[in-house]
Amino acid sequence: MKGTAPFILFSLFLFSVFATSCSEEKAHTAPAIHERDSVPVMTTYGVNTLVSDSGVIKYRIVAEEWEVNEVKKPSRWTFNKGILLTQFDLKKHVVGYVQCDTAVYYDKERRWTLRGRVRIHTAQGVEFQSNELHWDELNHEIWSHVYSHLKTPDKELEGDWFRSDETMSNYEIRKTKGWTIMEQKELPSSNSAALAPMPIDTGRVDNMQGPVLKR
Repeated sequence: MKGTAPFILFSLFLFSVFATSCSEEKAHTAPAIHERDSVPVMTTYGVNTLVSDSGVIKYRIVAEEWEVNEVKKPSRWTFNKGILLTQFDLKKHVVGYVQCDTAVYYDKERRWTLRGRVRIHTAQGVEFQSNELHWDELNHEIWSHVYSHLKTPDKELEGDWFRSDETMSNYEIRKTKGWTIMEQKELPSSNSAALAPMPIDTGRVDNMQGPVLKR
């Protein structure tokens, strides 16, 4: 028994040291997330879906990533890795497409904000390019306050302010420059004064009538 006493005392000493060290340990925990709106309620990858309104299919959405957040004010869908949006008419015919690098859709307000290499093509052959575009579905309007390029079958226009209906059949461009195809009879005479380039008035406001949408 005398031989085991030192061993028992040593064991008790180790136990007391271990217990003390455990009681002094601090748990390493991450801070609680107080901002609930920083977390989406749904994240979907590899999206290829149809979107309907009042039972009518209106759009096809193709995206690599789709986040839905119903807590943020206003609630929104976010497409951080780009989106391809194809639009249909009432007969389910494709009438155009929209694509961009990132997009946010405010679902309650039915409003889109598109950024980064925004490209639009309509069934009438109108092409639009910009780095930012806003689309109000309720009022059927689109607009951009940055450089935009518009190409129709007979003209091309550039400007730093753009507004249009969502079919791009009626549009307004400010601070414009551009060119159009002219008939031979519309060309000026061949004298040098007529052919001299005219300065561009960048403060001018042009109200243009685009191609009329045929149903």
